Amino acid sequence: HYNFVITTNILLVMVPIVIVTISEHIGHQLVLGKVVERDYIKEPGLHRSLLGDGLGTLVSALIGGPPKTTYGENIGVLAITRIYSVYVILGAAVVAILLSFFGKAMAVISTIPTAVLGGVSILLFGIIAASGLRMLVDAKVDFGNSRNLVIASVILVIGIGGAKFIVTEALSIEGMALAAIIGVILNLILPGRKQAESTDLYQTK
Repeated sequence: HYNFVITTNILLVMVPIVIVTISEHIGHQLVLGKVVERDYIKEPGLHRSLLGDGLGTLVSALIGGPPKTTYGENIGVLAITRIYSVYVILGAAVVAILLSFFGKAMAVISTIPTAVLGGVSILLFGIIAASGLRMLVDAKVDFGNSRNLVIASVILVIGIGGAKFIVTEALSIEGMALAAIIGVILNLILPGRKQAESTDLYQTK
């Protein structure tokens, strides 16, 4: 049997993964809520969705599977199709699982040209970025304020430009997760935070 021991090495590997997953989860929940016009942070609540995310990873680990997290590509699909039914999404998941057991079906899917898949990926990720910009517009964020402009610019370039922060050989932070973390850090360390918040509040009113 194995003795359950928490070591510094385990913490150094797992804690960054947790931060990345939570950051990505919150970002996806906000964008998803904007796409379907519902506030998922309040209902069912961020604590419940994070719990579900964690339990999914727990069950996956028990059967030797990879960690589970939300996927931005699926939000893009929802925005394109305008189909938000949980049952449709569940049905698609079941079909995908069943197809994975058939090698010939996977071979057919692999015949799709790379250019086609690349175009679809550009569209899906572009919709996520556009939805995020829509949130900023709706919130009336003042981009005349250089502080807000700097933070938004850095987030966009890092999130869309493919920047990657390598923690260890087995762990790297990239994409939306890295952009979210850097955005939070910039918001905390750049001067003029209180002035920017008061300006944004005035703009919203």
